[in-house]
Amino acid sequence: MTLVSAKNGGLIPSVLSDFFNADNFFSPRFFPLASNETIPSANIKETDGQFTIELAAPGFDKKDFTIRLEEDVLTIGAEKKAEKLEEKDSYRRKEFSYNSFSRSFTLPKNVDGDKVEASYENGLMTLVVPKKVASAAESTKEIHVR
Repeated sequence: MTLVSAKNGGLIPSVLSDFFNADNFFSPRFFPLASNETIPSANIKETDGQFTIELAAPGFDKKDFTIRLEEDVLTIGAEKKAEKLEEKDSYRRKEFSYNSFSRSFTLPKNVDGDKVEASYENGLMTLVVPKKVASAAESTKEIHVR
């Protein structure tokens, strides 16, 4: 929430300022029930030979995930739909739920996109992104003087 100085010298919250700020207006803070899309927390670890990306995404099954590598952008998404119908003598109840997310990472040029591996266990999506082995020819470049 933005704080603005009032004419009397005090600070008051400016709800109108936040309301008309388009970036904040469509956030879950203003419409908490408008979307079930969440962005999972991520850990990224780097070693000499690889990057490891871990996403906390509980409540999904392996089949719910879609992972794409396009150019140098790795996109991880998941979508889960559930429907339950209960019929008794005097009533009928139908419930459904929907949950999804999509998260993208721009990868550095030194990764080997053909060897990315993914696993999902106990609510944790783990991706191992190996680095390319740099050859001497790639790391050394001769520059000619004119």
